[in-house]
Order: sequence, then structure tokens, then C-alpha cells
Amino acid sequence: MPAFSRYGASEHKRLGIYIHVPFCLSKCAYCDFNSSVCNDPERIRKYIDAVIAHMDSYSEAAASYEPDTVFIGGGTPTSIPPAELYRLVKAVKKIFNLTETAEFTVEMNPATASKRVLSKLRKLGVNRLSMGLQTADENELKALSRIHTRKDFFRSYRMAREAGFENINVDLMFGIPFQTFESLMHTIRYVASLGPEHISLYDLKIEPGTAFHSNYEDIKAYLPEEETEYDMYLASVSLLRDLGYHQYEISNFSRPGRRCVHNLKYWNCDEYLGFGVSAHSYFNGNRFSIIPDVDSYISSFFDPASKVVITENVESVEERERLGEYIMLRLRLTDGIESREFSRRFGYSFEQLYGEKLVPYIRGGYMTASNGTFALTPAGMFVSNYIISDILEFEDFGKYYFGS
Repeated sequence: MPAFSRYGASEHKRLGIYIHVPFCLSKCAYCDFNSSVCNDPERIRKYIDAVIAHMDSYSEAAASYEPDTVFIGGGTPTSIPPAELYRLVKAVKKIFNLTETAEFTVEMNPATASKRVLSKLRKLGVNRLSMGLQTADENELKALSRIHTRKDFFRSYRMAREAGFENINVDLMFGIPFQTFESLMHTIRYVASLGPEHISLYDLKIEPGTAFHSNYEDIKAYLPEEETEYDMYLASVSLLRDLGYHQYEISNFSRPGRRCVHNLKYWNCDEYLGFGVSAHSYFNGNRFSIIPDVDSYISSFFDPASKVVITENVESVEERERLGEYIMLRLRLTDGIESREFSRRFGYSFEQLYGEKLVPYIRGGYMTASNGTFALTPAGMFVSNYIISDILEFEDFGKYYFGS
């Protein structure tokens, strides 16, 4: 019997694949992701073995899907031995029936690039790179404890182009120690002059468990004031637009036709599977995550005596949660919420449910309402957490966001 789906008869459903590599050469002062320094090739090999076994365990469940995005993140995937990274890329393509045009991204630190590795990745089918520059200012890089320089970034970017990559994202940050309005504008102009297809711009958050959090009293005097951050964000959105990068999400800007297809899966509430420690999934109507401990994760696959269950926080997403999640994630996008699509999905009128709550934000210039579509303005996006929590009347909205 042919498979029928919203993609048409005899077509497979689409799926995103995320793979977490939790190893780095150095831990950045702001990083709260599951990552650590690892110089043990054998431990890395065992971890990749476990990830491949993990993916293989889903081969049957995902047989009716054609993944159209793959994202290998971390950590720093390009910090592990190249042979292990190649093996991981090959395994993804062997286990899953990827579409011919699948977007396949690998994250990299500019200090970990080589022409040989980049060329090999491109030949293996990786067609998108996400490069973590963060800032083009040397003092700001040191403050972030980044292990690369601006020169390292430029060299890596040039090598990526020479290796055949035609889709590159560059990660930037604002609100970082010693950063000024002028230095941020300079960084944006510098990166745009190189012509990457995509630029991400993230606001620094001081999270528990990070070096910045532990040393907050020492660095707070060097952080921009909140009003300055607000001005930085609005000016960045405007400058990026003038430079040809159109905002489509709170932190993401792209050339026409170069939006990140993988991250759009999160914001559109599409299905995705996550492999490796701390990875999240939304699959078959359920959300779940993977345990954060590397050794327990490895032993669960290869130690016969292990009783470790690697999935945790498993929950069936009921209608109330789906509705709230949809609003939360769609308001991250400049496309916003389209009333007819909302009604089609949930059977309710968005205006009747939330219209009164939206009025002050529309009047204040934080939201637009046009032809049945409601979207946050850049000013609204800067304070989106407050607006969304007010609209939905609950605080624990952060657990639904899995973006990078």
C-alpha cells in the first residue's frame, strides 16, 4: 500500500536529524551546552560508536521518513579526529534515507579547520558549515576565551570556499564583555563583506554553570547596559537588512533562499530526531531527550550489564501544549502566526483566544497585525520572552525551545 502523507501519495514524511558531539579543544567562558575538553581518541571513538548504534536503533522507526536536514553540532564536531567525523557522516547517510537535496550542516570552530578536512567533508555530502566567529574584535574574543583569532576565521572561511562550500553560516554575539556599539557594527560589516549566505546573531546570556556566571562580579562592569543592548539589537537588524541579510527569526538572518532549513523545523513544530548526549527529539507525537552523561550513554550500548535508560523527560504532547508551543515558536519568526493556519491546525480562532492580550503590544509597536497575520517587530523580538509568557500566562516556556 502506498504511503500517504501531507507531502502527497507515495512520498515519505520529512524529518530533521540532529547529532550532538560534546567535545571541544577548550571550554568557552559563556558556554552552557553539554561539552567538555577531551583529548582521548579512544573515548571519542567509543562515543561515535554509541551514536551510530543509537541511530541504527531508529532505522526501522524512521523507515517511512526521508530526512531533509542533518545538523551535527556540539561542542565542536571538527575538534574530534577527522576519521571519526567522516565515519559519523557516512553512517548518517547509510542508516537514513536522506533526500537528494538534504541540507547537511556541520558546526566548526575556526581554530579547528583544515583544507583537507573541509574538502573531505564536502565530498562526503556535507553542504553547509556553521562557523563560530562570535566577534571580529581581538579583545572581545579573548574575553569570551575563544581559541581562535580573526585571522584564523578569515583563513578558515577562505578554505571553506575553496573546498566547495556554497552555504556558510557565521555565528555572532552581542552584549559581550568590552563590546561597544561601534565594535559590533564593525564586526557585522566585516562579516557581511565576506558574503556568507547566513548570519546568526545571539544575545549573550550569563547561564549557571559557566565561567562567566562564576566570575560575574568581575565581569559585570564590562558588560553593556540593557538599553545599550537594545540599541545594539535594533541597529544590527537594520544594518543587516541594508547589507542584504533579511531577518526571518529573532537571531537569524539570511540571503534570499538561504534560511536554515534545519532550524526552521524547530520553529515550525516539525518532527526531528536527536542523537548523542543531551539531544532533544520530537517524534511520533512525543518529546524526549537523551541523558547528559557521556560514559553512561556509551555503556548503555556496549556494556551487557548496563541498565541505563538513555531517554528521559518523555512526554506526549497534548493539544494544550502543542497550541502553546506553536504560538511560542512561530512568534520567533518574522512570518509570525497566520490566523487561518492556526485555525486549520487547532480549530480555534487565534484572535478570539488572544486578541485582547495583543492590543497593547500592537499599539506599542512591539507587534504588527496585517491581513490576519500577527508578528513581532524587532523591538518586540528583543523582549519576546516577556511578551510570550504574558500572552500564554505561564513561565516555563523555555523548555520548548531547542534552537541553535
